[in-house]
Amino acid sequence: MDSGRSASQARVTFTLLGPVEISFDGRDCTPNAPKLLQLLAMLLAQPGMTVTSESLRRELWWDVRPASAQRTMQTYVYHLRKLAKDNGFTDDPKNFVRTRTGGYQLAIEPDQVDVFHFRRRYEQGRAAMAEQRYAEAAGILRSAMSLWSGPPLANVECGPRLTAYAAELQERRRNAHNLRIQAEIEAGMHRELLGELRALATENPLDEQVHAQLIQVLQRSGRRGEAVYTYHELRTTLVRELGLEPGRELQQLLLGLLSDDQPGR
Repeated sequence: MDSGRSASQARVTFTLLGPVEISFDGRDCTPNAPKLLQLLAMLLAQPGMTVTSESLRRELWWDVRPASAQRTMQTYVYHLRKLAKDNGFTDDPKNFVRTRTGGYQLAIEPDQVDVFHFRRRYEQGRAAMAEQRYAEAAGILRSAMSLWSGPPLANVECGPRLTAYAAELQERRRNAHNLRIQAEIEAGMHRELLGELRALATENPLDEQVHAQLIQVLQRSGRRGEAVYTYHELRTTLVRELGLEPGRELQQLLLGLLSDDQPGR
């Protein structure tokens, strides 16, 4: 191992789409200390950018900050640098976590973090969908979803900043999943999706998008009666629980079902 390589040159990878982990040459190097892991997650959320000391202190201690907060945070940075040195990320640990005016910078490339690859594949999938390359879009989005191993930052005690960041990642995950299903529907894979969508509709009884996709799949599979029943079952639940009627997309789907205006199967 060439311990003289910088963090950006070494084969160091970081995951946030599940437990936060560090891997060097395929070997797990993840720290166990909760605050150290929290600090690392904050730096990983903005790789290559300066994260202010104030935002780090607020994340680690919220509004109840010990008098020694700054000194304690410097100790955590020292331990991150030591971890880099001990595991051969770099021969100069100060080049792994760099001190910057008013904060710290994790000196890695964005593509060393799994979030970068997920976002890129998601955008590629969206582009393919816009160009009606549905089978290709489905493949790209399946690849994006394969990067996930659980809830984001699953092993981190999140403060206000990381809580918001994890929520944003989870929402993007949901969007990518829904888009993947839509791509597979448009690619003619509707019969293969029936089981998955039935389960999702059961788990998410108020989710109109999931039910719209289930209705499309039932319709395209020649199960018009089940599709109409699914619509009315959702409507009953929405009215009872929220006092709302189904949205415009679902109402248009119902009109298509009642007029027997079914897309090609």
